[in-house]
Amino acid sequence: MSKLDKDSVLAKFTAAYEAANGKAPTIEAKGGWYSVDGGKNIRLAQLDEMADSMGAAAPKKAKAEKSEKPKAEVKAEKPKPAAKKAPAKAKAKKAVSSFSVKDFYTQQIQKANPGARSPR
Repeated sequence: MSKLDKDSVLAKFTAAYEAANGKAPTIEAKGGWYSVDGGKNIRLAQLDEMADSMGAAAPKKAKAEKSEKPKAEVKAEKPKPAAKKAPAKAKAKKAVSSFSVKDFYTQQIQKANPGARSPR
């Protein structure tokens, strides 16, 4: 395992991050761990790997942005008609039943024990 130079890795990562995201990252260092834009803490070796992956992905992202622009212009030219809402259906009223669980059990207790009364 080779020793990584902190300054060179941070400079490499900052350049790759700017190319990929268009802004400079906020890197906080604390005890050998680095936090990029307040995110998860990672080690210097992981920053180096991320810089390599961002460096390879940056040209693809720029090409993708260029190809998306004509599609967005086409979509802007064709406005969609306003969606019509379906008429609201009248809700059926619930049939009010006279059955009550509380009364049912009170009646069951009265049948089993004719002299019993409810606790209230």
